[in-house]
Amino acid sequence: QVQLVESGGGLVQPGGSLRLSCAASGSFFSILDLGWYRQAPGKQRELVATISTEGNTNDADSVKGRFTISRDNAKNTVYLQMNSLKPEDTAVYYCHTEILGVHSWGQGTQVTVAS
Repeated sequence: QVQLVESGGGLVQPGGSLRLSCAASGSFFSILDLGWYRQAPGKQRELVATISTEGNTNDADSVKGRFTISRDNAKNTVYLQMNSLKPEDTAVYYCHTEILGVHSWGQGTQVTVAS
């Protein structure tokens, strides 16, 4: 199982920006597809963005044009740059990967968008 540790959450005003980071353990990072998910209070966890081993990305419609997922294989880290944040982006954000059928999740980082 891959250990994932998120950081970078916090309180930000509407229209502001945050960059989340997710550091992964192990030597398999470069061959992992990675994703960011989020879960708001009372709602199901939803996919935000994914990035493949080749660097191909896929974003949820709700964040297109505002969020950007990227990865640095040398640092075993995946990022989520979040711009033009809205109150409805408030959630706990989780990093995810899967290898050989085993799913790994980080502990989550809270993002709160409020004035």
